[in-house]
Amino acid sequence: MAAVELRGVTRRYEGGAGPVVALDDVSMDVEPGEFVAVMGPSGSGKSTLLNLVGLLDAPDEGTVRIEGRDVTDLGVDERTRVRRDTVGFVFQDFHLIPTLSALENVVVPTVFGGDPARERAADLLERVGLGDRLEHTPDELSGGQKQRVAIARALVNRPRVVLADEPTGNLDRDTGARVLEELTAVTDDGVSVVAVTHDPVVAGFADRTVRLRDGVVV
Repeated sequence: MAAVELRGVTRRYEGGAGPVVALDDVSMDVEPGEFVAVMGPSGSGKSTLLNLVGLLDAPDEGTVRIEGRDVTDLGVDERTRVRRDTVGFVFQDFHLIPTLSALENVVVPTVFGGDPARERAADLLERVGLGDRLEHTPDELSGGQKQRVAIARALVNRPRVVLADEPTGNLDRDTGARVLEELTAVTDDGVSVVAVTHDPVVAGFADRTVRLRDGVVV
């Protein structure tokens, strides 16, 4: 069973000159434990694809399945639950809360489930090499350290799919490679990673690259 399955997915947006087709009849699978890089020029549909897989958006046509479950037409509350329980996000700009420590930032997603997982958060930060930075706030961390906090936060709810938006975009080459090593490591636990990127280095770490142009898989 694929971790992610898209079938005939089309997404349109209203533009000044009429509808803009962001994705056009896209079908693809991501297997459990697979690292897939999604590449293409700006406007090719990469971010739209990520938003559909992450249940931040819904297609106009086609189906989206996560671990075999059709999530295409779920209501708002159920989509939120699936995102919380199944999908982890790693953002290019980190989106850490500046007044919270690294540990508290990682704990945040677990608070909404009523069971703050401080021990797991600390274990994850140790795993990504930040065991000595638990109480540091984001302004006391380097860019690479912030991104590793973001990876730990994405994993704290034990997701089956991690979505990364330009995970190396704000990092130097060596730091970006270390972050990609962390993302690659989680696939050993069966977690699937989908990384949207312009960076060919990301593709070098991935098991497979999907290329988009004008909303179509090429």
